[in-house]
Amino acid sequence: MKPRIAVLPGDPSGIGPEMMVKLLSRAPNLEAADLLLVADPLVLESGQRIAGGATLDPLRLQSLDGLRFEPGRPSLLVQATMGGVPPVLGESNVHSGIASFEAMQLATEAVRRGLVDGIVFAPLNKHSLRLGGLQHEDELRYMQERFRVPGFVCEFNITGKLWTSRVTSHVPLKDVAALITGDAVKDAVHIIRDALISAGVQAPRIAVSGLNPHAGDGGSIGSEEIEIIAPAVRALQAQGIDARGPYSPDTVFIGARRGDFDAVVSMYHDQGQIAMKLMGFEQGVTLHGGLPVPVATSASGSAFDIAGRGVATIEGLQHAFDLCVRMARERKARSARAN
Repeated sequence: MKPRIAVLPGDPSGIGPEMMVKLLSRAPNLEAADLLLVADPLVLESGQRIAGGATLDPLRLQSLDGLRFEPGRPSLLVQATMGGVPPVLGESNVHSGIASFEAMQLATEAVRRGLVDGIVFAPLNKHSLRLGGLQHEDELRYMQERFRVPGFVCEFNITGKLWTSRVTSHVPLKDVAALITGDAVKDAVHIIRDALISAGVQAPRIAVSGLNPHAGDGGSIGSEEIEIIAPAVRALQAQGIDARGPYSPDTVFIGARRGDFDAVVSMYHDQGQIAMKLMGFEQGVTLHGGLPVPVATSASGSAFDIAGRGVATIEGLQHAFDLCVRMARERKARSARAN
């Protein structure tokens, strides 16, 4: 039941290649799964140099046709996206954007062909991705289209045992209120509940945040809690789901950190992200929920300011890798039992 995992180096101009090399230099990771590294050899060489000269010695492949693996050794699907020039560090640029975007295309193609069971990627940079051709809101929406997934998808952020999802994601703050609907709130709860159960939490306890300061303070600071969020929570409870709220956004994470909940559903990006990153930025994981396979990365960004210095830590990426492998293995086991 060893899963096959595609591993992407993230933005070549950031800390991603360094992190990827450090991750794949750990022998237990090479034993946990069969690993398909998708990268331009120049990006791999840059990561090895920055990581202190580690050498991965991958099995080189020119296409997904005839994909194969050797024990204790990653397979490298060779890209030629850097134009023969090593990555320029510390800035967004077209070559790095093309490399990042094409790696995503190849990894999702491997999923669509049933060749890999999950994807782990080092930090990307959204501006670089757009320079490289991304037309979507973010990589999650791109993968949603590639996998033909209808309906609601969501980023989960995970720090330790605490998970978050959100009703809206990478949209301007001025647009958030109009996007808060009862169905959207219920979707955000359902999707994280299902993911938690898949990850081994049998009866998830889910807190739902309000939108406004003090959760509207009885309607004096906004009515979304009364008119939209609370009715959605009641409907979820009627379905037997342990959802509670809406809670004041400025205090809900106090109880969550204490262990009162397994997950918090926030209304918009920074409402949950700021709290989660304060609780464990370097250990945080982002999991893309609602896709047919687990797709995970670290919560940290491309960190152009420290690119090339060799100081990037990989705790978050290691947690992302462990979670992806665990979920992919469980999916394979369920499929085998069903057959």
